[in-house]
Amino acid sequence: MKLKASISILVTFFLLTSCVSNKDLTYFGDKGNGDELLAQNIKLNEKPYRVQISDLLSIMIKSSDQKLVAMFQPVASEDGSNNGTSEQSLYFNGFTVSKHGNIEIPTLGKMNVLAYTLTEIEEAIKKKLLEDYFKEEADLFVVVKLAGLRFTVTGEVGNTGIYVLYQDRVNIIEALASSGDITTVGNRKDVLIIRQYPQGQKIHHIDLTSIEAFNSPYYYIKPNDMIYVKPLKQKSLGTGTTLIQSITTIVTVLSLVTSVIVLSRNL
Repeated sequence: MKLKASISILVTFFLLTSCVSNKDLTYFGDKGNGDELLAQNIKLNEKPYRVQISDLLSIMIKSSDQKLVAMFQPVASEDGSNNGTSEQSLYFNGFTVSKHGNIEIPTLGKMNVLAYTLTEIEEAIKKKLLEDYFKEEADLFVVVKLAGLRFTVTGEVGNTGIYVLYQDRVNIIEALASSGDITTVGNRKDVLIIRQYPQGQKIHHIDLTSIEAFNSPYYYIKPNDMIYVKPLKQKSLGTGTTLIQSITTIVTVLSLVTSVIVLSRNL
């Protein structure tokens, strides 16, 4: 009787601790207040990105006077345009925001861009060019973009590593998808985002199983973010993550226990 009770307790323990619940695997699983309200909340959270220290900017200046434009480009081709679009080219020819919040454009000199939006930087550059170098009829065109949004993903994901997405805005789901998504033993309820600030790094948390994740200030990642996915307890226990795997583990353990009992009785 004691043996049967011990086996029952053992089986119950494995069933309760080994399987990963469907709740733990489902993104945004709980119900919100309706799709329309949710969409409004997401739209409200889509604030323009403001430039930070160490950001890499790509600045393109176009005009009918391309020879004059060449003065403001780090590396110019014969027609006065900057054609480097590879990651390596952007690294050398882009404009890195210094620790004081400045970028330095050839001929124009230093400009403070810290906490400005990309649109505000475009307008400031265009204004300065029109005041000092170009005439209104020069058809001046200025585009400022982030030279790729770089971030790191590590922990329980398909492929850990450093990634660069050439988009103005990247949400955490897109970032995780680029790394092969969270594994079945990854903790979606407490994903860590380590973010850079002028005063240092801070760790933030987001629950991706809740629909409230859309309202989180960390739903959209920022350049140089590090995303860490912690393992679930099932991984540390070394048990199966599905019911079939758990049953296999239980059968293996029971077979081992039975073998030990049989051998001990024959001694």
